[in-house]
Amino acid sequence: MSRYKDEQCRICRREGQKLFLKGSRCYTDKCSVSRRNYAPGQHGQRKAKLSEYGTQLREKQKTKSFYGVGEKQFRKYFEMASNKKGITGDNLLQILESRLDNVVYRLGFGSSRAQARQLVNHGFFDVNGKKVDIPSYLIKEGDVISVREIKKDKSIIKANVEDNTSKPIPTWLERDLENLSGKVVRLASREDVDIAVEEHLIVELYSK
Repeated sequence: MSRYKDEQCRICRREGQKLFLKGSRCYTDKCSVSRRNYAPGQHGQRKAKLSEYGTQLREKQKTKSFYGVGEKQFRKYFEMASNKKGITGDNLLQILESRLDNVVYRLGFGSSRAQARQLVNHGFFDVNGKKVDIPSYLIKEGDVISVREIKKDKSIIKANVEDNTSKPIPTWLERDLENLSGKVVRLASREDVDIAVEEHLIVELYSK
């Protein structure tokens, strides 16, 4: 899957809001959105009016960037959401929140979703006692995510836990810092999503 490899802060500036793609840097004065709150590029400071399609597209692109998901996988998630009972937009966000890399980030074991994805890829975590190194793995209610025993002494894990000790944990998750683990109490609901997203625009875009 192709990945965006340019400066991450350009994505936030393009969307006009912080997407917290670089972890702790996003909370400091070094954040590009705080210093240059306009789109990147030669004509970035021009305020062009978006068409209906353009507005829908930007909402989709923003959500993809926030969760670090490519187009092919994002469309797959939309199809899954469409086939589930309930509201398609809510289902889509629940699926995105259920990705293992997102859960690792939400538990505070990764400084950003990108770093959490890398840690999962490198085999840092078990799910229900079994090693899982697929960031897109979808967790279920009752699953226990834990740092593998042989990885608990790694400095990156210690640093992330120390930096995120006071970080609030979503109500759908429980965290055990002593054992470096977390439990999925329930699947995320629409109210648990920590980004301002108008999911109905994404649904309208894919429904055309």
